[in-house]
Amino acid sequence: MTDRTDTQVVARNAGLTSSEVAERVARGEVNDVPVRSSRSTTEIVKANVFTRFNAIIGVLFLVILVVGPIQDGLFGFVIVANTAIGIIQEMRAKKTLDSLAVIGEAKPAVRRDGTSVEIHTSAIVLGDLIELGPGDKAVVDGEVVEAEGLEIDESLLTGEADPVLKKPGDPVMSGSFVVAGGGAFTATKVGRGAYAAQLAEEASRFTLVNSELRNGISQILKYVTWMMVPTAIGLIISQLVLQDHDWREAVRRTVAGIVPMVPEGLVLLTSVAFAIGVIRLGRKQCLVQELPAIEGLARVDVVCLDKTGTLTEGGMDVTGLRMLDGATEPYVRQVLGALGGSDPRPNASLQAIVAAYPATVKDGTGGDGWRCTEALPFSSARKYSGAAFNEPDGDSSSWLLGAPDVLLPTGHAALADIDDLNNQGLRVLLLARTDRRLDDPGVASDVVPQALVILEQRLRPDAADTLRYFEEQGVHAKVISGDNAISVGAVAGKLGLPGAEHPVDARQLPTDRDAMADVLENGAVFGRVTPQQKRDMVAALQSRGHNVAMTGDGVNDVLALKDADIGVSMGSGSEATRAVAQIVLLNNSFATLPSVVAEGRRVIGNITRVATLFLTKTVYSVLLALLVVFWQVPYPFLPRHLTLLSTLTIGVPAFFLALAPNKERAKPHFVRRVMRYSAPAGVICGVATFGEYLLARHHYTGDGALDAETSNATLTLFLISMWVLAIVARPYTLWRVCLVLAMGAGFLIVLVTPWLQDFFALKLVGTEGPWVAVGVALAAGLVLELVWRTLRVHDSD
Repeated sequence: MTDRTDTQVVARNAGLTSSEVAERVARGEVNDVPVRSSRSTTEIVKANVFTRFNAIIGVLFLVILVVGPIQDGLFGFVIVANTAIGIIQEMRAKKTLDSLAVIGEAKPAVRRDGTSVEIHTSAIVLGDLIELGPGDKAVVDGEVVEAEGLEIDESLLTGEADPVLKKPGDPVMSGSFVVAGGGAFTATKVGRGAYAAQLAEEASRFTLVNSELRNGISQILKYVTWMMVPTAIGLIISQLVLQDHDWREAVRRTVAGIVPMVPEGLVLLTSVAFAIGVIRLGRKQCLVQELPAIEGLARVDVVCLDKTGTLTEGGMDVTGLRMLDGATEPYVRQVLGALGGSDPRPNASLQAIVAAYPATVKDGTGGDGWRCTEALPFSSARKYSGAAFNEPDGDSSSWLLGAPDVLLPTGHAALADIDDLNNQGLRVLLLARTDRRLDDPGVASDVVPQALVILEQRLRPDAADTLRYFEEQGVHAKVISGDNAISVGAVAGKLGLPGAEHPVDARQLPTDRDAMADVLENGAVFGRVTPQQKRDMVAALQSRGHNVAMTGDGVNDVLALKDADIGVSMGSGSEATRAVAQIVLLNNSFATLPSVVAEGRRVIGNITRVATLFLTKTVYSVLLALLVVFWQVPYPFLPRHLTLLSTLTIGVPAFFLALAPNKERAKPHFVRRVMRYSAPAGVICGVATFGEYLLARHHYTGDGALDAETSNATLTLFLISMWVLAIVARPYTLWRVCLVLAMGAGFLIVLVTPWLQDFFALKLVGTEGPWVAVGVALAAGLVLELVWRTLRVHDSD
């Protein structure tokens, strides 16, 4: 590379001028793809208001407004309040996500007026010269103008795993990312015209779907709809045609039978629980790019950790230099300084070397120092980098810097010392001289070792506690690193990771997926792992039924992050890792992960609880409606009665239970587990309530008999529903006990307050009938308790 050529490159590639940028902006040639971290306000309102069940409830509410009285239409006001709560909470979550997305947004370096500046992706214009380095993602389509060992991975777009070496004139596709080298490209397509623009927009969108929890709820609602339609038709016919009482009364009791079949608050509380989870995590600088990731991480049973940047901090320090084969330290220091100056974007290891041995060269233009004539950027697949120099005395030399066990042949005398250093948790790089050209595929063969560079990694102070948390929660941690296996094992051992004393060299791993999975099941630390192996290891673990999370910050982690069930990236990681990860830790703290797991477990455990409450109501409502049709009797309740019961035994307590702390480990098969409890509970509630209703019909006669029968049936159903609530609220804490008692007190207040008795049409007549109702409820509660305990024992087995 000559001085003249370099001068021409700088002049030709100065980028656009300010006036050229202004012209393109005026013409609309701007990268204006709207990247959203959340749904728009309009979408939030529509999603919460225009639902299938809101439509059903709305129609029934209008019917009640016609036939009156207004207290039988209270369920309509409850729906309005619930919908408003859902909109407000999701709007809060949107605000949190949008603000975090701005903080975590990558800003590409663009050369304008000859100066490199960082700008927002949306500010790129057609013809901009965009600089690229390791880990950078191409945000628009373009054409390479400068390339220095530029290798780009296009696997996320094309599926081709091997990086592509790019030269000037080659195309660059948006969505691809740099794995080695650097360069610059001119933007040829921006905005929606870019190849991956639609994919990028879709990948970054906040979503409430595609999770086991929400899919399970959708499946439940589908079943409920199937049950509702024929049951409601039968009830309508029964109450309007076959009964000989006032048509307004018939309509009210028909509506009373249909309304409780709708688990209207279940979807709302799920959305609210997720939204509040986003807000809580946002306060801890955790950006959830895809909402189900909160749930997904809670279901994870294996977490694969990249050592660098996760267990250790990004920075390193040079702690020693050992000469080999007669090399002299002053000369080696000059070589290391020259190597540091030859890479415009040094990785963490090279940055430590640059800090210890200041560079004597910045580029090929030289001066009196070392002149770089050829460079080989570091690659995770190669495990080494290199450069060729014209030395100040006129000699030429080529050097490699990288993993000793990759550059040295097996059995080399220096490897024994290296193993000893690795056992201390130190990282060791080998500086070696080569007589081959750097573009020779065999450049790493027959090298002449010159020195060992000893680096000390900085352990994250919170890493040990985080690993301990995962162990206590039954989540297996696997450290997967590109570094020397012994060194990685020593670092993991210092942090107390079980199994760290038996590290595995990934170069010895079998390629067969089943055989690899056997090794992964038993091992905890793996070193010398290539990027493709990381991806294969994730697939092997998934083949054994594991839910796998992958953490990382480097470009070598991208493929594994994409394929893992949950990808977690550090905020300071490469742009490519942040783009494919579902969760970004903006504070770069590995210790934030337990908070995400805990938040997910809270959501899953609590929604399972409240879903049991809602589905129990649906089951007993359908059963009561069927029994009424078959027995040809008036429906035992008015809408106001069931609104009162639903509010006290489901609505209010479910809201608090959905947001309560919950550390239970997430379990699969949400629908089956919920229906396993709610179906028998609903049947017991329905049969007991209808049985008491028939007893009351036999006991009461004359005027006012129907009101007395309704009041007794309401008392029975309330007491049984309270028993269900008391079971669901376990294990008891002070606030849970107070919650259950407060709901009971609320019903008691209605029973003893004259104007509330009139408002809710609840008045117990005599003493024998009410005590029979209490007795029936007590017997049903004991049966319910027995069934529940039996199911719990079966589940624990």
